[in-house]
Formats: sequence, C-alpha cells, structure tokens
Amino acid sequence: MARITGSWLSGPNAAHPGEPQPDDYPGKLLGLPQEGVGSLAPMSRRIFALFVDYFIAMGIAALIVRGAGSLNTVTYLIWFVIGVVTVMLFGFTPGQYFLGMRTVRIDASAPVGFVRSVARQVLLTFVVPALFTDGDRRGMHDRATGTALIRAR
Repeated sequence: MARITGSWLSGPNAAHPGEPQPDDYPGKLLGLPQEGVGSLAPMSRRIFALFVDYFIAMGIAALIVRGAGSLNTVTYLIWFVIGVVTVMLFGFTPGQYFLGMRTVRIDASAPVGFVRSVARQVLLTFVVPALFTDGDRRGMHDRATGTALIRAR
C-alpha cells in the first residue's frame, strides 16, 4: 500500500529522476537560480501581466472600433499581435516588462524567435495550458515551446 500512496518509509522516488526532489526548488533542473534575477517568476505575477496585456489590447481596440464592430474580436487580435511581436523582438510583453519579467529560451541564450512566439501565444489563447504547471512551475505553453518566464529585475 505504501508504494501506491507513498509514505516517509518509501524514501525518495528514484523511479522518476527528472522530477524535483523535496529539497529542490522550481527552476533548479533548468539551471536557474532560486531567487532574484533569472529565477522563475511566480504565478501571481504571470497572471497579473496577462491581465495588463489584455487591458492594453482592450484600450487599443476601443480606440480602433469606436462602437462599430466587435470589440472582443479586435481585442483578441491586438492581444495576439502584441504578444507575438513584443516577445519576438524584445523578449517580453508590456505587462511582463511592467512587472519585471522576461520570456527566455531555456535551451540556448538566443532570442525567443517568431515560431516560438507564435506557438506560445496560440497555446496561451486556450488559457488552460497556462494553468497547468510542471514541477518547475512552468506553464504547459512554456514547456511546449522550450521557454520560461523569469524575473528580469
């Protein structure tokens, strides 16, 4: 029974070497520091940055539409374009910049690039991948694109 549910008698789980151990911290397996600049951004900051980006897109859409047309569709399109272009060019969205975060590749010290930016933004459209995180607290959209959202300051 202890094998299924686990207990203090079962000791560390050697069957899953890629999963963080109790003394590990989020980002250790990625080679990121535990705290400060370069460490993984907390979920609260990431969600707040997403709201900031959405409200910026909503404001721009309201200026464009001015009562004629669907504000929701234009807001979504602007949010999508802002996310792709800014992450591709600068490594952060306006909301991420405001909250001191940056999107980086974890496999190389290179820019995120167009393909990863588009894939990341498409997955963010469904919101669900961002809510499910792995042992390093990265959203599934970041895991699928090989990126991480880190603290920039």
